[in-house]
Amino acid sequence: MNFGINTYLFSSPFTNESVKFFPKFKEWGFDFVEIALEEPELIDPVLIRKALDANALECRSVCAATGPGRDLRGNRKEQVTSIEYIQKLIDFAPVLGSKLVAGPIYSSVGRADLVPEEKYKKQWKLVVKNLQLLTAYAQEHDVKLAIEPLNRYETDFINTCEQAMQLIHDVGSDALVVHLDSFHMNLEEKDPALAIQKAGEKLGLLHASGSDRGTPGGDQINWDRIFAALDHINYQGDIVIESFTPDVKVIAKAASIWRQIEPSKEAIAIDGLKFLRSVAF
Repeated sequence: MNFGINTYLFSSPFTNESVKFFPKFKEWGFDFVEIALEEPELIDPVLIRKALDANALECRSVCAATGPGRDLRGNRKEQVTSIEYIQKLIDFAPVLGSKLVAGPIYSSVGRADLVPEEKYKKQWKLVVKNLQLLTAYAQEHDVKLAIEPLNRYETDFINTCEQAMQLIHDVGSDALVVHLDSFHMNLEEKDPALAIQKAGEKLGLLHASGSDRGTPGGDQINWDRIFAALDHINYQGDIVIESFTPDVKVIAKAASIWRQIEPSKEAIAIDGLKFLRSVAF
């Protein structure tokens, strides 16, 4: 397994200036960086790739930020905006060295409402159609898309691995996989370990975050069972620490981080990586 760090912990939005964090990521022992790319126009992907290479790091995944206005089940303008944004991430990913674009790309984060079943079915068909277009584009660029179930407070559309697997089935593309997150699974899955087993070979990425959005290992999640399940499916993919602090204000508000959960963002990165490596091997 390879272990990475999501840039949200240190920078939002990610810009060319954010490469200043790369030397520390390498010093702390991370294998790669997951770049959370909110606004593609703020970066020069060639420059970012050179900075990664200079620090002997990879970008193995690009994390999508589908905020307001980016919604594959929204109005026509929101759909077009979202499709164009995700296509831009697909364009940038290979330049950065990545073959994976991940996140809740199916909907705008924060859109959560109890809708009639018929309306939900119409939204589902719309997302399937749009993802079929995007997966075809991804395949042309040798990139995969990984859809992430979110907790009930952040979306009403895909909350569980089972729902994500159904969406993958309906889209019918090998370019679509599932992206699971320990924080969201802790809220929504009856058993996160069984969810991992359900994903099986379709598991394209795992985000590791404490049950309080803090350091993996310093929380109530049964990490032994998580890693036993990963071993059961012979997972050889990537694990990314995605935790948050109030220091990055935009993300703190989006993720409802109202207090200092851990001593520092550096502590989350260093202690979290040490713990994950200890339990993985």
